[in-house]
Amino acid sequence: MNKILRVATDVGGTFTDLVCFETDPASGASRIVTAKSDTTPPNFEQGVLNVLARAGVDPAEVDFMAHGTTVVINALTERKGVRVGLITTKGFRDTLQIARGNRPDFFNLHYRKPEPFVPRYLRRELPGRLTYQGDEMTALDLAPLPGIVADFQAEGVEAVAISFLHSYANTAHEQAVLAALQELWPGVPAVASHQITREWREYERGNTTVLSAYVQPLAERYLSRLASGLAERGLRSDPYIMQSNCGVDSLASASRIPITMVESGPASGFWGAAELGKLIGEPNVLALDIGGTTAKCSLIENGAVKIKTDYWIERDRSSAGYPIMVPVVDLVEIGNGGGSIAWVDDFDKLHVGPQSAGAMPGPAAYGRGGSHATTTDANLWLGRINRDYFCGGDVMADMAATETALTALADRLGSDPDAAARGIIRIANNNMVNALKLVSVNRGHDPRDFTLVAFGGGGAMHAVALGQELGVKKVVIPAGASVFSAWGMMMSDLRRDYFVTRLCDLAPGAGARIEAAFAGAEAEALAQFAAEGIGPERVSFQRYGKFRYQNQEHTTEVLIDARPVTDAGLAGIATAFHDLYEQEYTYRLDAPIEMVGIHLVARSEVGKLTMAHADPGDSDASPALKGQRAVDYALEGVHWAAIYDGALLQPGMAFAGPAIIEDSGTTTVIHPGNRVGIDGYRNIHITLAA
Repeated sequence: MNKILRVATDVGGTFTDLVCFETDPASGASRIVTAKSDTTPPNFEQGVLNVLARAGVDPAEVDFMAHGTTVVINALTERKGVRVGLITTKGFRDTLQIARGNRPDFFNLHYRKPEPFVPRYLRRELPGRLTYQGDEMTALDLAPLPGIVADFQAEGVEAVAISFLHSYANTAHEQAVLAALQELWPGVPAVASHQITREWREYERGNTTVLSAYVQPLAERYLSRLASGLAERGLRSDPYIMQSNCGVDSLASASRIPITMVESGPASGFWGAAELGKLIGEPNVLALDIGGTTAKCSLIENGAVKIKTDYWIERDRSSAGYPIMVPVVDLVEIGNGGGSIAWVDDFDKLHVGPQSAGAMPGPAAYGRGGSHATTTDANLWLGRINRDYFCGGDVMADMAATETALTALADRLGSDPDAAARGIIRIANNNMVNALKLVSVNRGHDPRDFTLVAFGGGGAMHAVALGQELGVKKVVIPAGASVFSAWGMMMSDLRRDYFVTRLCDLAPGAGARIEAAFAGAEAEALAQFAAEGIGPERVSFQRYGKFRYQNQEHTTEVLIDARPVTDAGLAGIATAFHDLYEQEYTYRLDAPIEMVGIHLVARSEVGKLTMAHADPGDSDASPALKGQRAVDYALEGVHWAAIYDGALLQPGMAFAGPAIIEDSGTTTVIHPGNRVGIDGYRNIHITLAA
């Protein structure tokens, strides 16, 4: 019997990662191949083909392929999308301009809101009005549409967004405009808000529609070229595309609504952390992904990754940013990664990030002209990274440039390069600890109840220090941590999230109304899956309700187990809401509860990987020992650390810190007093010193 080949590729800003699992169906034995190659903008698909070739993977032999990409988020942040025209309800063309009153610097009288992605002269209106319940107040008038189309064509519009008032409750007006537009302008990329979300909030829904239209031609061309390139090399079926909701979707669906890919990279990593937690018996996980530019973290409770639609891009201390109302993994992201630049302000205070040296010129140690000291330079200078095995031996560390950069920083601080490097590490760690607290302590969770799973190129280097500060149970570094996001795609199901706004008091009679809302969403989901050849027996559902105390603005999401929902089950739903609300906000109210909407998760398994567990062997780790060197642990001082080759560590091996584990993609820093064990999946378990 032929071997089964599963492949996942992840296009990042600097590198394109690959993970390949080759499984023998008869014996169950697996061989894992990982590879990296340079990302190749603007022809990102070439980087995918390159990494397949580098790994020696023939697409003709691949049984399942998943793909994640930063193409969408990069197009948004770099403003490389297309010119968009917006069609909306008469009187509401300025909703994008008015936005929200959530300016971050509230007392700044000179604050300017972010400019909409569609200028006012390309925002057009049509008469017609619906109520918030979906009833038609004024009939839709399509008479002005031909003139609008002619103007759009004359202005060079390349994609059209359609977002009408209250279309979450009734899609008729948007559907009529979409159909008429395709007749008047065949082939124009167009998207209506109801195709993306059925949640209320006009500004957020409208902006999401605009951003999806903005990237749609770019994403469609990219995915089409990728599919063609793979097919030419023999791939038998289109790759599945990683979404921001921790699931994969079909290439055709992702091409139509590409905004759902906005955070596909982080989503796959956090989903991988949740699946890994289930494998090793640790369902409560703090997941941390440290890359070259940013650190991202998310909290996983009882094996579940939290998904939300209150997602914003470019929000910082000086900008309110832009909302994207699609299901995105709940995460916190900060500008602290391996390339984060250390700098001194006018008050002689040391900072790290958010500015980054990027890939070019990169940290000073890369020898590409970088003159600023970065987190990577500090780790290298302190011996935490092996100067003779820098970037897995692919790069010769420029220690002279590193010393020059650290000395310049130290002179500003009135110290020496060693002290400056320690300061960089401590401040970077402090920034990341604060981010981890935002997803745990600030939301009513005690980090001591969680296991820290760290991945990405820099996760293993800082994880133990962060875990000790937070008091977590243990730290786990996954096998293949540097390409863990690609591994996470292997563990993902085909997933779609359906959000429907339905206002309903949690009172007698509500059970039937809630059940009807779920039944309607489930019927829609089954129809979509059936159109792609997936039968109802392969689809599973998970139900959530979005509830709030009456007269409040925002909601708390509650898992609803009851099937069907009846009035008898409303008390249990109310109790769950009170408990979750109190956990996050520290209090509960004796007040009526209302449902604002439903959230239905529809899944179908499409090739999910099953991991094989190896029996532990000898605990002696000396066969993996490479040598020793002096390592500066910043807070614990300089210690003579044992250096282990990560590729030679086998299940059952155990040892104690101080130590360093090196592999081609990442370095794991084991602090003095830590205990290390390798599990049956070759993950590194680090028990922290008391």
